[in-house]
Amino acid sequence: MSKENRRKFIKKASLGGLLLLGTNLKAGENFLEMPENAFANRKFTANDKIRIGFIGCGIQGLANANSASKVSGVEIAAACDLYDGRLTMMQEKFGKDVKTMRDYRQMLEMKDIDAVCISTSDHWHDHIMKEALKAGKAVYCEKPMMHHLDEGMTMVEAEKKSGLKVQVGSQRVTSLETLKAAELYKSGAIGDLILIDTRNDRNSSNGAWQYSIPTDASPETVGWDAFIGDAPKRPFDKTRFFRWRNYDDYGTGVAGDLFVHLFTALHVITGAVGPSKIYGTGGLRFWKDGRDAPDVTLGLLDYDKSANHPAFNVQMRVNFVDGSGGGSHVRLIGTEGVISVEGDGVTVINRPVRTEPTYGGWDSFGTFSEKQQQDFKKWFEATHGNDFRYKIKSPQEIKYSLPEGYNAHAHHWQNFIKALRDGDKIVEDTTFGLRAAAPSLGANMSMKAGKPLLWDPVAMKMM
Repeated sequence: MSKENRRKFIKKASLGGLLLLGTNLKAGENFLEMPENAFANRKFTANDKIRIGFIGCGIQGLANANSASKVSGVEIAAACDLYDGRLTMMQEKFGKDVKTMRDYRQMLEMKDIDAVCISTSDHWHDHIMKEALKAGKAVYCEKPMMHHLDEGMTMVEAEKKSGLKVQVGSQRVTSLETLKAAELYKSGAIGDLILIDTRNDRNSSNGAWQYSIPTDASPETVGWDAFIGDAPKRPFDKTRFFRWRNYDDYGTGVAGDLFVHLFTALHVITGAVGPSKIYGTGGLRFWKDGRDAPDVTLGLLDYDKSANHPAFNVQMRVNFVDGSGGGSHVRLIGTEGVISVEGDGVTVINRPVRTEPTYGGWDSFGTFSEKQQQDFKKWFEATHGNDFRYKIKSPQEIKYSLPEGYNAHAHHWQNFIKALRDGDKIVEDTTFGLRAAAPSLGANMSMKAGKPLLWDPVAMKMM
């Protein structure tokens, strides 16, 4: 990278307000271009700020608030959580002016709230989204969009009826590496798509949702009955409250949490809307701590041919007991190469398949008589050319690296705010969110049923 190009690169990045750049960029590497900051040259008065309320202020809720706060013209105005300590934390981080409450309905009644971010347990998503839209609030809803499959279409209908903006929170939809992979795929970089191999593995207690439980957790500091909602009633249980992802009553398991990210990426890259057949399997192999969600889940999926892609298969895995250390990738395997999307960027490797046999080597040619070998060689060279074996290109590999400090989560939030301000179309709306969540929940359903399920990805319903 020349000094002039690097100067422009750093200037553009600093205007973005979404990252901090280091100084260790290496010449000759392919760096993806930093997204433009839509608000770099715009000034916002106090009355022109978009005021957002955060419903659910746990790990992801706090991450959402941090990302939203980096977007110009946004104010963290209110916070709702069922643990009192998190309400205190939100004021410590974002100021005493942040209004706090346990009951999200109080937030929906606030006339000066423009949008809400829903980062609750999965079993509350549909209830709060529909009430928020009815109250006239735009919505950023964490994935998976719904807890049960039959909730999905009611959420789609609620968005359409409201006319308001809804964005689901899986940042791979707008991340640079996903968009670059989509560009490469659409350019024909790997020929015809055959198979997608994707995984999101972990190997730690935190990765397996063994989250910290505060020492002051009690029926006095936690709104337990409100948390239960429409889940089965049971006595106060601080482990279930702070580690809700481990329980089917409130969460959707590793498929609902992590398969959704993988489906999101592959749908953006290929233009697919979903599989037609879903088979899930797995089990609880190691984290036998009272949870009922498996710690290993595998999915096998069929995607039918469409205008955007040929028919292809997907093999998907989440393993919370990965002794190799964990990791994530989405690998598109085609007839002429592989596109691999990983945490630090995108790699494309071209190694075209040889569609015609050559004579010699490990081949039936060596089993022919000498005369037939001579005849075959003469025929082959007349048909394919005597330099056929040398027309196959040598393998090529190109790595497209993310700019240092790039924050995909903040990028996703910037797109949401731009949609609210300028009317931009949201890619990950409720329809997209349903099409990513449904096959994830379908994998869980298939695992419990012990058989494949048929899904209509266009009509968005089980067959």
